[in-house]
Amino acid sequence: MPDYEIYSLGDFVLQRGATLRDAKLAYKTFGKLNAKKDNVIVFPTWYSGQHVDNEWLIGKGMTLDPAKYFIIIPNMFGNGLSSSPSNTPEPYNKSRFPQVTAYDNVRAQHQLVTEKFGVKKLKLVVGWSMGALQTFHWGAMYPDMVERIAPFCGSAKCSRHNFVFLEGVKAALTADSAWNNGWYDDKPEKGLRAMARVYAGWGFSQAFYRQELDLKALGHSSLEDFLVSFWEGFFLPKDANNLLTMLWTWQNGDISDNELYKGDFKKALKAVKAKAFVMPSRTDLYFPPEDSEFEVANMPNAKFLPFESVWGHFAGGPGTSPNDVKFLDGKLKELLAS
Repeated sequence: MPDYEIYSLGDFVLQRGATLRDAKLAYKTFGKLNAKKDNVIVFPTWYSGQHVDNEWLIGKGMTLDPAKYFIIIPNMFGNGLSSSPSNTPEPYNKSRFPQVTAYDNVRAQHQLVTEKFGVKKLKLVVGWSMGALQTFHWGAMYPDMVERIAPFCGSAKCSRHNFVFLEGVKAALTADSAWNNGWYDDKPEKGLRAMARVYAGWGFSQAFYRQELDLKALGHSSLEDFLVSFWEGFFLPKDANNLLTMLWTWQNGDISDNELYKGDFKKALKAVKAKAFVMPSRTDLYFPPEDSEFEVANMPNAKFLPFESVWGHFAGGPGTSPNDVKFLDGKLKELLAS
């Protein structure tokens, strides 16, 4: 039995013009919605992750305690549970699955929150990586609804450098002849393994590798063991078309790319009314702290609170670095108490 529920969005018109017919949004909830419906936290998923991959930040004794809050984890389009290339019937199956933006994801989540649960205010939206991208979108798209946001190790707009990194990931995956332009019967295993090794040089920092934390902290027996067991093992179970759908969403992430802000990035940032704790990792190679400093400088009610960590992007998740988890949990507690 699945540990999540499905919300039917109906025929969902996407920002780029296609329609996902009978679109599905998979989600999981923790805790109970109170009578005032004012204890709601939304915690979107990240690139390739599913709701279970967010559960490390939820629990008794944590700030995101189901005894206090009603926590909704909506799964991104393309992650294999919500509407995705791997589960959508013809004709929009496999490589014909349409382009989906972060704007589309958050519109779908808003429909779930307002129509399914009748919620009008969100106490907090929080997310890591692409979850942070969606968190920023919540703040910009629904400024009167969202009271607080905590995007960590992510950005409000995909930078040019980040876009180029993702081109390398995409090229490694699609170079496998088994890829067959997305019409594969057997998974492009060589491409997935190559993609994993490209990712391995970026997910953790130079200092992480210099200090051999792959061995000392994560328990691998050698660098090669880490590359195969951790990284190749991470990507091999995932569907290639799903990964490419979410990669396109990431590359085209931009809170101002919509009719609300018409490409004016500073205007979109200034529109975020929520109290914001923006938490980059000091050593993140995807989302450097300079990008977060620019975002915070243009948001009316934001603080810049970096992880002082050598864990790179993985300072933010998924629960890999215990000291960084403590820092994050403490800042979320501070934000929710404010």
